[in-house]
Amino acid sequence: MSLIFDNVCMAFHSERADRDNVLENISFTIEPGELVCLLGASGCGKTTLLNMVAGLVFPSTGSVTLDGDSITAPGPDRSYIFQEPALFPWLNVADNVEFAMKMQGVPKDKREEKATHYLDMVKLSDYKKYRVHELSGGMKQRVALARALTVDSNILLMDEPFAALDNHTKDEMRRHLLEIWDITKKTIIFVTHSIDEAFILADKVVLFTSRPAMIKKIYNLSRPRDLASGGYQEMMGEVKAHLAGEVD
Repeated sequence: MSLIFDNVCMAFHSERADRDNVLENISFTIEPGELVCLLGASGCGKTTLLNMVAGLVFPSTGSVTLDGDSITAPGPDRSYIFQEPALFPWLNVADNVEFAMKMQGVPKDKREEKATHYLDMVKLSDYKKYRVHELSGGMKQRVALARALTVDSNILLMDEPFAALDNHTKDEMRRHLLEIWDITKKTIIFVTHSIDEAFILADKVVLFTSRPAMIKKIYNLSRPRDLASGGYQEMMGEVKAHLAGEVD
């Protein structure tokens, strides 16, 4: 499923301003199976762009199309993981993972089979009966990831899901995500303001300017990669300088 942003602009109207421009002239393509990071300063409009893919908001002008069709609403072909895992504290881990399937009317045996499969994938098979308050922050995000995977969507949308975690847990979650991406071959769109995270994870890093967001540059990265190499250090230094406001 190719995802195409064609000259996307977005403006909100509020009490403080007749027109608050958020995104301007955004054009790029995400190919099936790519892991793409949207990188920019907090508040620049990355999440707004992600919400357009989710079908939660729509461009003021321009278009967002998936396999040639305009995105007009949320759909089962796209799953969303937020900054907070949004788990139900009264349900155990397995029931949280099964919840979306239960709402879709999936039979109990099928729900249990898929929940077991994806909990194994996120290394939480031994925690099925645990309650949410018994889990660490990283484990909660892995439950949220397993729940999103059960929907069998083609596209996984992730809005800074590791931002609240400590550095060690972030590293673990990034490894888990790369392993899962390699297994599932899903298209993943990942919002971050961390340069290291973007360059560790992505096939493609889309760097945005401050609000109103425009594309400053797109970095196409190869795998495997050595971030300590001169080429990557130069690219990351360029991004750091941009985000620090040291370059135009």
